[in-house]
Order: sequence, then C-alpha cells, then structure tokens
Amino acid sequence: MSPGPREATPAGGTILSLIGLAVLALATFLLSVRVGSVSLGAGDVWNALTGHGDPSAVAIVRELRLPRAVAAALVGSALAVAGAAFQALLRNPLAEPYVLGVSGGAALGAVGAIVLGASLPIPGLIPVAAFAGAAATVVVVLRIALGVGPTLDTRVLLLAGVVVGAFANAGIFLLLTVADVATFRSATAWMMGSLSGVTWSGDAALAAQLVAGGGVLLLLARPLNALAIGEETAAYLGVSVERTKWLAYAAASLLAAASVATAGIVGFVGLVVPHAARLVWGSDHRVLLPAAALLGAAFLLLTDVCARTVAAPTELPLGAVTAVVGVPVFVALLRRRATP
Repeated sequence: MSPGPREATPAGGTILSLIGLAVLALATFLLSVRVGSVSLGAGDVWNALTGHGDPSAVAIVRELRLPRAVAAALVGSALAVAGAAFQALLRNPLAEPYVLGVSGGAALGAVGAIVLGASLPIPGLIPVAAFAGAAATVVVVLRIALGVGPTLDTRVLLLAGVVVGAFANAGIFLLLTVADVATFRSATAWMMGSLSGVTWSGDAALAAQLVAGGGVLLLLARPLNALAIGEETAAYLGVSVERTKWLAYAAASLLAAASVATAGIVGFVGLVVPHAARLVWGSDHRVLLPAAALLGAAFLLLTDVCARTVAAPTELPLGAVTAVVGVPVFVALLRRRATP
C-alpha cells in the first residue's frame, strides 16, 4: 500500500499526552475491577488477583470483574477506532460504526438466535449469530455499492448501509412479534447493550480482531489523512485510493462487528470519542487512532462502572449509560473548543 504523503513525526508533547491517556485508561480499568455491587478494597483485589484471600473475592475478581473490564476496554477501543476510520473514509463527521448497517445486521442475527434458537442450548450461539449477521450485512452493502459502479463510491456505500440497516430492523420487529414474553425481554436486553455475559474466550477473540483490524487501520494512517481531505487530493499525493477505501472499510467493519457480537448495541462511543480525541489531539490519524483507542477504552470502562453501580443490584443498559455520560462530556469539549 502506498505510504501517502510525507508528514512530520508527532511531537514529544503529543507522545507524552498519549502516555497520560494510557495512564487514565489503566486507572479506569483498575476502578472497574474494584468497584461493584460487592465492595472490595484495593488489598482484597490484589490478593484476589494473586490467588490469595477470600475464595468468594477471588471468584468475583477473576471470573466476573476482570474479564468484564477487559471486554469493556476492548469494545470501547474497537468502536472508537472504527468510528474514526469511518469518519475519514466517508468524510462525514456524523459517521460512526453502525451507520453502514453493521449494528442492524448483528442485531438481526442475535435476535434470530434468541427467538428461533431459544430451545437450542448451544454455548456462544448469540455472539456467533450476531457476528455472522454483521458480516452478512457488510457483504450485502458492498455488493449493492459495487453494483452501481466499478469503484467504491462512499456516498452509495452510505446509502446502501442505511437501506440494509432499515431492512434488518424490519426483520427484527417481525421476529419480536412472534416471540414470547421472556424471549422478547432477552432480545430487548441484548439490543440495549450489556457486558454481563462476557467470557475469557470471548475476550481473546475480540482482542485478536482488534489487533488485526486496528493494525490495518494504523498502517493506513497516512493514506487516511489524505483521504479525509478528498479522493482527488489523495490520488494526487500518491495514495492508492480504492485499495485504501477497501481495506479501511473492511477493517473498521470487522471491529464494529466484533464489538456488537460481544456487547450488543452500544451506540454513541464510535461517534463521540473520535470527535473528542480529534478536538484534543488533532486529525493526524497516526495520533488520532491510538488516542481514540485509549479514550474509548477509558470511556466504556467508566460507563460500565456506572451501569453496574448507580442502581445496584439492578444493572442499567450500557447503551443508555454511554449516551447519558457522553453527551455532557462532549458538549463541554465543544464549548471549550469554541471559547476563544
């Protein structure tokens, strides 16, 4: 792939700020492991992590909170990086990981598994079905976009995503009309977002997909910088425009699909976190992508803590909490940026 235009190396101050952001993400991770419906001190958490102390505390930390915290960090990172990539790819500040129908396809697959496979006790059926639905949606959207012309027109891609997403939502409503009350509640809870059912195997799969998709996007950082300005400018600067669009779309869709399969529909993260990172660290994707990943991890870890503790022992829908927490933060950032 073409390296794109030659750009200056990120300044030392930027690197230090990214290190500070990594420290923030680590602090929220530790907070997520410590805080919950059962109060544990720092010493209790440390003893549990090392395998000592009260057996119930060890089980809570190692089997419940730790895999959930890892999943929150991975999902937040994946959604934020995917959002930053889609915003550059589509040159649309309102673009986010679900705008191309990925969430609708994943939800259709998951709801289908919940409604039609309720009597089949197959472990991991719902996340697998959600990922398959998201992948099928990506294929359909691509086929529609390529049916219009030989090149990947981002405007057609966006319209195809909206149409396919609307079709998937119609399918979801049809499935829910034939579901019983218990199944309806289970499907609705999944669509509202939750990390309550995560496992270490799911974390490992999500981590592998984040490394693969995020690594591709990071290699495309310079071409994405040029593509965000315009396709003609990017081509003039030596960027392989079509290959960059294909790779960026595939990698970002992979991240979105893996996130939805793990946590359900958790909106807002992929829209707001890239904007917040761009306001602070600028539009250079060599810096923006790592910053968005770290900020997305910290943001979702914090909102998951709120979802688990605000109304304990009842757990609030994670997707709703991300909006409630994120909107004021984003408005504050915009006001700060607008203030001379």
